[in-house]
Amino acid sequence: MPTLLCKISRGRKLPAQGHLSNLCRVNGPLSVATIVVALLLAAWYFLRSALDRAPSRLDLLTMGGLSALVAVLVVVAVIGLFDGPRPSDTATFGGYLITTICFAPVTAWLAKMEPTRWGSLILGVGAVVLPVLVLRLQQIASVTGA
Repeated sequence: MPTLLCKISRGRKLPAQGHLSNLCRVNGPLSVATIVVALLLAAWYFLRSALDRAPSRLDLLTMGGLSALVAVLVVVAVIGLFDGPRPSDTATFGGYLITTICFAPVTAWLAKMEPTRWGSLILGVGAVVLPVLVLRLQQIASVTGA
């Protein structure tokens, strides 16, 4: 459905699926993969926190992998800003881009500083917030100002 929203902009149709701008690709499989991976990791981190386990090295590495996935999504969105229609509120979109790319590494850093079950909880909360940020990016990208 978000891709459909990318095709319609204030009553005007945008180019067909093959010619959508990169900004509209924020609403594609990459964002779905990011959301699913983040929610699966969140469940894992919350389970570890409930079992009174500190974040392991593997937990921190998986958050790093999620950070890489988010970085690819943000790069696609930034390329989309320069290719085709822009969001109606570019400043807000840019703020969400900065927040989204910085959020997972900061979460991992905070969790590493807290070597108790609360570190796992920090990772879990961070993994739950990332899908919200990605969904917000989708909402802003779907209403273009072109």
